[in-house]
Amino acid sequence: MDETPKRFDRIVAILIQLQSKKIVKAQELADRFECSLRTIYRDIRTLEASGVPIYSEAGVGYALMEGYRLPPVMFTREEVSSFIAAEKLMQKFTDPSLGSHYASAMYKLKSVLRSTDKDYLSNIESRVMMQTAEPLFNDNSPNTLAVLFEGIAEKKQILLTYKTFAKDETTQRNLEPVGVFHDNNNWYFLGYCHLRKDYRQFRTDRIQCIKKTDSDFTIEHDSLETYLTKTETCPTTKVRILIDKKIGRYLSTERKYHGFISEREVDGQIEMTFMCRDINNGFSRWFLMFGDYATILEPESLKTRVLELLEINKQRLL
Repeated sequence: MDETPKRFDRIVAILIQLQSKKIVKAQELADRFECSLRTIYRDIRTLEASGVPIYSEAGVGYALMEGYRLPPVMFTREEVSSFIAAEKLMQKFTDPSLGSHYASAMYKLKSVLRSTDKDYLSNIESRVMMQTAEPLFNDNSPNTLAVLFEGIAEKKQILLTYKTFAKDETTQRNLEPVGVFHDNNNWYFLGYCHLRKDYRQFRTDRIQCIKKTDSDFTIEHDSLETYLTKTETCPTTKVRILIDKKIGRYLSTERKYHGFISEREVDGQIEMTFMCRDINNGFSRWFLMFGDYATILEPESLKTRVLELLEINKQRLL
């Protein structure tokens, strides 16, 4: 097997990484490219022979001579700071496959920074963390977003093994992915399902397996926004609740997922208005979380449903 193309790519990547930091250790390069130290030493000699000004210090690592740059790109310090947030988000909120591609891109991006900006970046990045409440992807499908992006871009169908939440069963679907979106702490994608002959929404953490096929799309799809807007126009019911002011401020994040429209102060309390799509399960169960601080003004059906849930809970406690 001819290793020349692979070696060329590795040497170029080493040069980019050398530009991304002031000092790069040989072991760090060997770990990244999964090769021996001997291979790294040989590749460094190749770069030196081609005219790249590299200097080394025993026990420290390799560095490029100050002033050596390939791409003529400069970034402001504010832009440099934004890279950290983007990198941390990609590490935690995308699948491992897409995250590795982004990490490679970040090496290229960091390679054009000035030495002072590299120090600035290093001082920040170890002090910024992103945390997720729950896993966003299934361990059996580490390349979910990457496959979806490819399918959308190339207009190729995907084969999906999916575990439904309601029935706890696994089904296999042929889908034409329309778009990907993040909502309520989860990644979703919308696609045309050939099994159901309609558009369906899927959560990435329930995907057991995903792969791109050679089959082309059979339908010319509208934009993702078009389908999401249609979902938002589903029948709704007006809901009004009165809640203690001290509790109301804690609902600002979740209330938007239940059709929040407006709020106003009434005698030291907050009256909130919603146009809700799911009173029986979604809104009623959410209301129980703070119900001891709130009053339902309308509709009567919501009051009835909350009482039903309380009675069920009471029977279970007896």
